[in-house]
Amino acid sequence: MRVLGIDPGSRHLGWGLLVRHGTRVEHVAHGVIDIDTSGTFAGRLVEIDDELGKVIASHAPDAAAVESLFFAKDAQSAAKLGHARGVVLLRLARAGVPISEYPPALVKRTIVGRGAAEKAQVAQVMTAVLRLAAPPRPDAADALAIAMTHLSAAGFAAALAASGAPAPSRSRPRRARLG
Repeated sequence: MRVLGIDPGSRHLGWGLLVRHGTRVEHVAHGVIDIDTSGTFAGRLVEIDDELGKVIASHAPDAAAVESLFFAKDAQSAAKLGHARGVVLLRLARAGVPISEYPPALVKRTIVGRGAAEKAQVAQVMTAVLRLAAPPRPDAADALAIAMTHLSAAGFAAALAASGAPAPSRSRPRRARLG
């Protein structure tokens, strides 16, 4: 399975491609799309669409994993990130690539072991796990971590399905009342 991980951004968009062969995960490529900020915001969205289209065409992923929105203190920044994510989701959907979304805290917990991990920790772990010569830029490291999270989740789902066990419920377990 070839998974394209994407860390959306309106100024820097990280991407990373991993492939799983059985239980082994292999690094294929990664990068950061640096958006020209001198133009209009609409122009930046077009650039994201065009550049991401090139990545998809050149790497032909089987699936995509995108970081989901998190609540930011700055509403304007959150809105811009939402617009960039929308362009990413639209481009992937038009390319026919199945999309999964993962919250940042889950990605950090999966990769580093705690949801409040720093970007540098994520980059260090991805460098070691993928045996990269040098740490990737933070946006690309995050994208690789998102792809790795998807491969982990997909592997778990496949193993669960193969075992014949029922899928876990998404609802919260009820707590017994005491007293």
